[in-house]
Amino acid sequence: MPRKTIPPIGLVLIVFAAAAQQGQTHRVNEAVLKNAGKSGGEWLTYGLTLGETRYSPLTQLNVSNVGRLGLAWSYDVGPGGGNQEATPLVFNGTIYGITNWSVVFAVDARTGKERWRWDPEVNQEAVFPKICCGVVNRGLAIYQNLIIAPIIDGRLEALDADTGKVVWESRVAYPRDNYTITMAPRIAKGNVIIGVAGGEYPVRGFFAAFDANTGHFEWKFYTVPGDPSKPFENPALAKAATTWSGEWWKYGGGAPVWDGMAYDPDADLLYVGTGNGGPWPEQLRQSKGKDNLFVCSILAVKPETGELKWYYQPVPGDSWDYDSVQQLVLADLTIKGRPRKVIMQAGKDGFYYVLDRITGKFISGQPFTTVTWAKGLDELTGRPIINPEAHYGSATVTLSPASSGAHNWSPMSFNPMTGLAYIPVSAGTTQDYTVEPDFVYKPGSKNLGILRGPAPGDTRITLPAIGPAPPPPQQRGILLAWDPVKQKERWHAIGGASMGGGTVSTASNLVFQVIPDGRLVAYRADTGEKLLDIKTGLRGGMGPPITYSIDGKQYLSLMGGSGPFKPAIGTNFGPGPNPSLPKLLTYALDGSKP
Repeated sequence: MPRKTIPPIGLVLIVFAAAAQQGQTHRVNEAVLKNAGKSGGEWLTYGLTLGETRYSPLTQLNVSNVGRLGLAWSYDVGPGGGNQEATPLVFNGTIYGITNWSVVFAVDARTGKERWRWDPEVNQEAVFPKICCGVVNRGLAIYQNLIIAPIIDGRLEALDADTGKVVWESRVAYPRDNYTITMAPRIAKGNVIIGVAGGEYPVRGFFAAFDANTGHFEWKFYTVPGDPSKPFENPALAKAATTWSGEWWKYGGGAPVWDGMAYDPDADLLYVGTGNGGPWPEQLRQSKGKDNLFVCSILAVKPETGELKWYYQPVPGDSWDYDSVQQLVLADLTIKGRPRKVIMQAGKDGFYYVLDRITGKFISGQPFTTVTWAKGLDELTGRPIINPEAHYGSATVTLSPASSGAHNWSPMSFNPMTGLAYIPVSAGTTQDYTVEPDFVYKPGSKNLGILRGPAPGDTRITLPAIGPAPPPPQQRGILLAWDPVKQKERWHAIGGASMGGGTVSTASNLVFQVIPDGRLVAYRADTGEKLLDIKTGLRGGMGPPITYSIDGKQYLSLMGGSGPFKPAIGTNFGPGPNPSLPKLLTYALDGSKP
């Protein structure tokens, strides 16, 4: 057959179309992610930058005009059933979000018009009893032209960014094994890194890597050692086993990975925070007085292999649910006249940690709220000096912070221009701890091993405090501006808490905070002067804000609202009889509504 002749103009169009398609397909590669956040136009990864700073260089919104911020558009994200904890992503003029029961959506970032929606159709009645702490999801990842979605039932899905159709699916874990997934995946060296939740159940925590293009399983890192009668998966776990005793593996051990990660592409190190030990009291894990690696730890691993390079354990032998999964932030600081590449964490345990991110060496740590479980940190090693009485038994001990944490999942931000971290804090909280006297291990069920409230007829033991004095009860939710070099407060504002909302900071000396009661607030980043306070109309369930720019216009977006479960579940986490239905709200200068 004779070959068809393509007119020159047709050939040009085909070439341009192919080039455009190829450019889009390969746009979000390693180089793009390494530079994510430098322009501020898009929001390509959970923390905006791989170092999770949530610092935007955008300046159109500034201290002189932020008071003109108004609602540009809103989008109903669908049925609720839990809080909105996800950070939306912005790519190619589209906002991608994930809501309750892991439903993914894509909307036009200029108008909010829906482009596609995908429901993984989770078996809600079967999965719900295995969910530890709410039907939530913290976000997505983007790689090439794929939207990578964590599904609460243990699946990992890659969706075509243009159509929402499934490209690949992998199985990370199973609910029948008491695992769920609530964290946002991260990308490092072409791998998707994802961890599991479920530390209150008898689980052995882990995080795993999958090829981002194909979903092929690459490696898994268990965060606690398994049965010592079997070969350990790697040398790090063989070493960790010496910090346990008894038959701990029969109880799982805990240390799930359900939130904090960061990546330094220059050092080629992936940083991962791990959760609480399980059951909570160390004696019920048959490991009293042992460190129990790697519970409540910060790990640095090679993202291609999962090889452990260093670790730091903020809470050895955790008995208080002081997970170390809070946001991990990378920064370059000058400390004592010396430039340092650091990793920072405002811990659930009330201490602000600064470590050398190359070596893991402790640099400094101070309490940013009231702390009674420890007397301080060793200046050389960073090891906590634990109050002996904090190791509770049959007597009730009242400790600060509470297990909900001085800082929990709500993202903080770090502004390199002010040198301050902006932390949502629950200040001065307390909790009673008593070992459950008749504890019986229950396979497949929650095994906290503590009493709720004081022991019958018991007198609470209280311990001396360090750090800031507790504020009045009505002022314990605050936004704290913290100087990580001097390890001291610069300013604080009333409003917010360790769970719900979060912050983003910008180069125009602004810090935005979403507050759990449904408000969006803006402050001067250097002084804390309040510049804006918007009632969004949403009733709780608030997620962290993002900012982006399209066609020269800067926007600020957030998700919020909880809403009721479907009737089949028969449970309602919503705030009151008529909870607000979840929405994605987007603001801009001179928006139509205040």
